[in-house]
Amino acid sequence: MRLTNLHIKNFRNYEELSVDFHKNVVIFLGENAQGKTNLLESIYALALTRSPRTNNEQELIQWEKEQAFVKGNVQKKYTKLPLELFLAKKGRKTKINHIEQKKLSSYIGQLNVILFAPEDLSLVKGSPQVRRKFLDIEIGQIDPVYLYESVQYQKTLKQRNLYLKQLAEHKQTDELYLDILSEQLIEHGSKMLFARQQFVKRLEYWANQLHQKISQSKEHLTVMYRSSVTCKDWSDEQTVKDAFAQEIAKVKSKERLRQITLVGPHRDDLSFFINKKDVQTFGSQGQQRTTALSVKLAEIDLIKEETGEYPVLLLDDVMSELDDARQLHLLETIEGKIQTFLTTTTLKQVKDKMSVEPEIFYINQGQLEGEDV
Repeated sequence: MRLTNLHIKNFRNYEELSVDFHKNVVIFLGENAQGKTNLLESIYALALTRSPRTNNEQELIQWEKEQAFVKGNVQKKYTKLPLELFLAKKGRKTKINHIEQKKLSSYIGQLNVILFAPEDLSLVKGSPQVRRKFLDIEIGQIDPVYLYESVQYQKTLKQRNLYLKQLAEHKQTDELYLDILSEQLIEHGSKMLFARQQFVKRLEYWANQLHQKISQSKEHLTVMYRSSVTCKDWSDEQTVKDAFAQEIAKVKSKERLRQITLVGPHRDDLSFFINKKDVQTFGSQGQQRTTALSVKLAEIDLIKEETGEYPVLLLDDVMSELDDARQLHLLETIEGKIQTFLTTTTLKQVKDKMSVEPEIFYINQGQLEGEDV
């Protein structure tokens, strides 16, 4: 899978830009605050219809403009697809092959991307919310059903929490409606739990392969999905659903008291272990960074395994955050098999370590100043 060109208008600090990509490694070179990250953000938005940096879509539209758009052509093994994302104050619109898509799940997955930025190194040490977001984004790209269930789950969760609060304040008295919301929550949430467990198993396999390579086989990496639902058999979807229903029933009185849903995918987390030692609590900073690097890079092979095509990799100034050994490992992992877009303020950390000749563009104040090789 490759992005062969990009056309953006009124996006962040870019009035309009159109560029073709010919090589597998593309470098956006320039000083800070010139628009390098905005270019990566536009590719990410084209793939996932959202920004990794903000939940407010209006921030993506250039100041005093009514709308923005991002367009690009995706080259796959057997087909070439034009993708379009339009952003306006009234909302967003997506098109595949010039045909508008009504459902998010029918659009996402046409262009698979993995973003690796300095903040992703905090995947291990960051909050559980960071890791849940990581799971939802990555599984959603390869599994449209999961994406649908996740959206429905969040809607139901919001409704249920509001109703619990109304019951506590005696603004509502209909217990039957709470039971209906609970059934919907279990229906959507159990499918999410099942999918997450299966995904984490495959993620662990690929991440451990990479981690052992970096540590020269001295460290074994284990990734564990920590659920608020206790289940004896995570490999059977019906058993997961039954277990979720039992947990909801157990905490019913507590939820009424606290006015919030206490169990479900929105309360879950990931744990990482090196040689059975909890990396989040006892690992060194180096081990935590290596774990984050291994987990992020594991997505490359996992997505290839699931979809038959490698994703596009976006590296936002991440090289400056890694030591020489991890830089080398990163470049060895991606070279020759995956299209990579990389931002940097200097070529010293990148070009000398590459065995392939990259395509280099210089970015200055929202302008692409030609190719500088």
